Amino acid sequence: MTRGAPALVIGGGIAGAAVAAHLAQAGHAVVLVERSDGPHHKVCGEFVSGEAALYLEDLGIEPAALGAVRMRTVRLGAGRAVATAPLPFPAFSVSRRRLDEALLAAAAERGAEIRRGRGVRSLAPCDGGWRADLDDGDAIAAGEVFLATGKHDLRGWKRPPGAQHDLVAFKLHWRLAPDEAAALGSAVELTLFPGGYAGLEPVEDGIANLCLVVRRGHLAALGQRWDALLAALRGAAPQLDQRLAGAIACWGRPLAIASIPYGYVATGGGPWRIGDQAAVIPSFSGDGIAIALHSARLAADIYLAGGTASQFQSRLARDVAGQVRYATLLSRMLVHPGSQAIAAVAARWLPNLVAGIAQATRIPAASLRSARDLPLRAV
Repeated sequence: MTRGAPALVIGGGIAGAAVAAHLAQAGHAVVLVERSDGPHHKVCGEFVSGEAALYLEDLGIEPAALGAVRMRTVRLGAGRAVATAPLPFPAFSVSRRRLDEALLAAAAERGAEIRRGRGVRSLAPCDGGWRADLDDGDAIAAGEVFLATGKHDLRGWKRPPGAQHDLVAFKLHWRLAPDEAAALGSAVELTLFPGGYAGLEPVEDGIANLCLVVRRGHLAALGQRWDALLAALRGAAPQLDQRLAGAIACWGRPLAIASIPYGYVATGGGPWRIGDQAAVIPSFSGDGIAIALHSARLAADIYLAGGTASQFQSRLARDVAGQVRYATLLSRMLVHPGSQAIAAVAARWLPNLVAGIAQATRIPAASLRSARDLPLRAV
């Protein structure tokens, strides 16, 4: 790797901002390119697990200071059956709009150069390093590149399909009626419906985040229409229908994204893939933000110690591949009619089932310690 050139981070989401902050804190020159020119929402369940909170605290970010809601309960709804259980670990909920900006501010405070409102048009190896051509005609020569474009692929660096890639994701914030906001409380409510599943949880400022995935075939049968999908979802899920009674949508239309490669885990060399570019775990698990932050810290540790992208991808795969496979298998079951029928029965008798599933998809504690306990090496 070309150590004289700065590291380039493409993408200013959770993983990109976090790795830029870690590298800059260690005294390494780093440039981060983010295509959005200001705060914005992203398709995400917005669940911050205890592991994610630890990594945020390492960067001086306290979830409570962002207005995050302390999450205490998980509910699984299948038809009229609802199972409730305490979350088996500490967790928070905060919007990506607020969290991403806090991480970008942390990176800038530590000395990272942040270039906003610019996109990377092409990326290619060049003279032992990398060359990135921006959409404004500028070019950046970098020693190494950290690819952190989230669920969106950079041209020429597309990820292969994951084990479950037929889902379309939607996200919309709602202001619930006061009595329904109180009933939701500090719970994340997972609801099964024909062809998909949805999650509803409170975020800051009295807002609730509704994030859902649905199979493409089911969406096509509904005419590709959000209003038809929402009506079908509410008709199949009495608890969610009650929550949205009298609610006001915060935006005119939901955010949406298709062809998400759930189950994908990166291997091999090339640019350092972090966050969703490295591993895509189904959203119901609530561990996507934790994996993004873990990948950022692990990449920074290995890079600053003189390691390679291949070494990093292999180590990250060891840390998370099992959990991603397990969560993807469960996700495929959750959208299957037969499995949903079984869940509707099981929910009545196994109230701790969903809590156990959530525990099983966490990043192993030993992997967290190995990444967090190693001091970042100064350049």
